[in-house]
Amino acid sequence: MYVPSHFAVPPGRQAGLLGRGGFAHLVTPTADGLVSTPLPLLYDADRHALVGHVARNNPHWSAEPTGESLAIVTGPDAYVSPGYYPSKREHGRTVPTWNYEVLHVHGPLIVHDDVEWLRDLVTRLTDAHEASRAEPWQVTDAPERFIDGQLRAIVGLELAITRVEAKAKLSQNRSEADQEGVIAGLSATGDPGDAAVATAMRWVRAEADY
Repeated sequence: MYVPSHFAVPPGRQAGLLGRGGFAHLVTPTADGLVSTPLPLLYDADRHALVGHVARNNPHWSAEPTGESLAIVTGPDAYVSPGYYPSKREHGRTVPTWNYEVLHVHGPLIVHDDVEWLRDLVTRLTDAHEASRAEPWQVTDAPERFIDGQLRAIVGLELAITRVEAKAKLSQNRSEADQEGVIAGLSATGDPGDAAVATAMRWVRAEADY
């Protein structure tokens, strides 16, 4: 991934983004071409791996890889209008762009076809995403026989991380006034995605490492 120095993510922020996990596109090279699956992934700090699962009918897990897999983990993103920049009113030399955060996580793919490994995985995934709810749903809320059937219909995947590329394109190449203009503009749209990018930009501006 092309990462200009001013868009590089420092180690502390990179670890935070990786630990957050989230929705990803898992891409594996095979002799027949690239195989891709969109899926939620969870970071396992003990194994330094991203873990998730796919349907047993999905051929991704049984494909013979010809190299390392790549998980593309996307963070918030937003369209940036030139109208957000004070510099537009000064000289007009501005164009639209897009702000975003993204991780490219590389490593070999390991298949797990063990029911107890899968039970632990889906429990951790569920707990992570239900934690903020007033009445979080738990795997044990469903009948055990039903859950056992669901587990037999999936296969676990583990991406053993060998390297991570992280990019945060958040207007760091603009003037302080233009950055403030983008934050204000995105905050005013009422779109949650725009607001998330504005929050990330505030974090970038507060960090001396950037």
